[in-house]
Amino acid sequence: MDRSGHGILTHGKNSEFQNELHESNRADVDMGEECKSSETSSPEKSREATESESDSWSGSASLVEKSAVEINGDECQAPPEIPLVNKYEMNVDSEQESQSLNIVSVDVLGPGVPVKDGKGLFMVPAVGMEFESEEHAYKCYSRYAVMEGFSIRKDFVNKSRVTGAVVSRRFTCYRQGYRPSKHTMNTRKPRKETRTGCLAHMTIAWQPYGKFRVTNFENKHNHEFVNPSTAHLLPSQKRLAFAEAVEADLASSSGLDGVPKLGMGFESEDHAYEFYNSYAGKVGFSVRKDYVNRSKIDGAVVSRRFTCFREGFRQKDKRDLNIKRPRKETRIGCLAQLVISRQSDGSYRVTNFEEKHNHELVAACRIRMLRSQKQLVAAQIAEGNAIEGRKIQLKSAYEVSCNSIGDCVDHEYDPVDQRSKLISKCTREMRDGEAEKIHQYFQSKKVKNPSFFYAIQLDADNQIANIFWTDAKMVMDYSDFGDVLCLDTTYRINEDCRLFSPFVGVNHHKQMVIFGAALLYDETVDSFKWLFQKFLEAMSGKKPKTILTDQDEIVSEAISSILPDINQRVCVWHVYQRALKQLSHMFIGSPLFVNDLLSCFFDHEEEEDFIASWNHMMDLHGLWDNEWLNKIFETREQWAIAYKRHIFCADIKSVQLRGSFILNLKKYLKSDSDVLSFLKQLGKMVNDWHYKELEANYDMSQNMPKLMGDVILLKHARDAYTPRIFELFQQEYETCLNIVVNQCIENGSLLEYKVSIYGQPREYTVSYNLSNNTVCCSCMKFEFIGVLCSHALKVLDYSNIRLLPSQYILKRWTREARV
Repeated sequence: MDRSGHGILTHGKNSEFQNELHESNRADVDMGEECKSSETSSPEKSREATESESDSWSGSASLVEKSAVEINGDECQAPPEIPLVNKYEMNVDSEQESQSLNIVSVDVLGPGVPVKDGKGLFMVPAVGMEFESEEHAYKCYSRYAVMEGFSIRKDFVNKSRVTGAVVSRRFTCYRQGYRPSKHTMNTRKPRKETRTGCLAHMTIAWQPYGKFRVTNFENKHNHEFVNPSTAHLLPSQKRLAFAEAVEADLASSSGLDGVPKLGMGFESEDHAYEFYNSYAGKVGFSVRKDYVNRSKIDGAVVSRRFTCFREGFRQKDKRDLNIKRPRKETRIGCLAQLVISRQSDGSYRVTNFEEKHNHELVAACRIRMLRSQKQLVAAQIAEGNAIEGRKIQLKSAYEVSCNSIGDCVDHEYDPVDQRSKLISKCTREMRDGEAEKIHQYFQSKKVKNPSFFYAIQLDADNQIANIFWTDAKMVMDYSDFGDVLCLDTTYRINEDCRLFSPFVGVNHHKQMVIFGAALLYDETVDSFKWLFQKFLEAMSGKKPKTILTDQDEIVSEAISSILPDINQRVCVWHVYQRALKQLSHMFIGSPLFVNDLLSCFFDHEEEEDFIASWNHMMDLHGLWDNEWLNKIFETREQWAIAYKRHIFCADIKSVQLRGSFILNLKKYLKSDSDVLSFLKQLGKMVNDWHYKELEANYDMSQNMPKLMGDVILLKHARDAYTPRIFELFQQEYETCLNIVVNQCIENGSLLEYKVSIYGQPREYTVSYNLSNNTVCCSCMKFEFIGVLCSHALKVLDYSNIRLLPSQYILKRWTREARV
């Protein structure tokens, strides 16, 4: 086909540019071959050579027959009559006169074969292939490179001295050449060597009719290709993907949709962080500001990496060996990250985004526990407090104006128990307006949450005698941890103060939880009977296994009447509080007395140890004449933890049961204080307890307790128990390492062991049944607390039991306690 009209340059400058072009073409084409005659350097002969080459290339054009090309194991079809162009508009030998595109006739897998991958049609480069522009050639070679498994770089370029336009360009493999050694001689951490002298390359040259033609193509490499699954990590592929993402982001009018994307733009670094942190809050992880690269000129951030808070690994510190309680491990090498880089206009764009995490994400209810989300949580709390501070919408004056609650009727919900009126007047009267405030407060709670429950008992004069209330969260807590119930009737400073009686217990983290509460203005047996009846009504009739109370005969009589089948114990903490009041004069003369008293009450689980400690305290401080101490010693089997060990008490015996609870409520319990302030303060404290449980649950999901050794039994227990309970279990296991088996008596399938701590005379009897893997110790720690003792663990280890039997893992102490 004649092309004589297309290659003629009519201006002098164009003639000079064509000479430069021909020189460049000749230099590129003659690599490794014999140079052509210098006679072809004239414009006319150069044009003839170009026309000759074009004719020979065009003459081979025909339709590609249907063929199958297998790339990476996938068979791709090259359908007939498809122009050799991909989505980058690459063209093979455009025919300018006919404005038509011809198809190169090639063999399968030969040069210039069209191949279809997941992104569309692309070309295998070949000598003679033509492109609309230099950029199209680069994208074609880059697409080919990613399918093969290597990266490319822009290497040699030859530009016109007249116009500055590109005359020829060479694209090479990224492992081309060798890095100069002088640059790495003084480097402490030299970069890894990537160049291997690879000769693979593609050279393009400008043609007189405005396109770029491949003048040389070398496809042999001297190195292995990367895995197809990691080809997207190659430098040239990242640059190409980033350029495409920027174009897509600029063309998109939807703006930020909440999910980071490659090429997404931000006005500033802070804007990018806020966006990524907001995304992290929705997904369920915390963000950490990691690597930053600053300009040496103005100190501005050039690039910044935000990572998941579980990125990397904590470096080992020699000081950790001397720490008794090392910090919990949180970093596990998560690769999730967002990288931003500054652009020429001062904005920032996402240059890398890794979405996948190697750990479980945080549940929505625990998002506010994440460190990077706390600022958002603080704003939400401030907003919530502002709303809470507004005045509660009161009901009509008719509903709340009367001091006698018996005259107030709510047709939707009537909390007044008309059937259980006291036959006498209550022992303590309310202050003026107190009934109205209480009713308003509970009515507002009921409106906000229909599951809120409260009940009012009246006296003979239709005045409020007692009030009980609970909410949906308290009821749920009771359903999970209501096996042990503690009724506290000691929250009163003096006889003139109102009596606040909460129903409390402990959750699976050994944290205090509240199941309900009562304000009692009458402390008779009938009042407490009514209180237990309403409590059971609110809890759908579910009874506890054990109830702990104060040394109060009235309360004990009411429990025996309403809850006759449950175990009763006197809470040792209540007895200890009474002891502090009765013996307050001893603290002045003997500063160490309180420590001796505390140890006597809480540190001895054996009867012999308890009696010995009691006698020592009485002798040391001269208390044998104290009538109150002698009286409680006579009733020691009701409260001392060395007795009635067969009754499960969930370890409710320590200071952590109450802590600062009574201290925070004392000033609100006074008779001259506002009851509404007391109720609001109590609500805040209960919310704090709920928040602490959320914190413990979050910490449990993110951190695993440290093991004292690589022991299968400990690993099994750690996976089952909450961290707090696992600490107790691991302490028992550590103790069992010093226990020796003194004797074993076999009676069929029942084995009876005599064990003792090394060097101590006291022996414990442990029975082990081979038929059902049951174990029982004379110390009865499991029956009392719900965690196997060191003596039983020794016998299990002695019997080659490496996993904790399921019957000794109480659900209420496990991570799945609320499931």
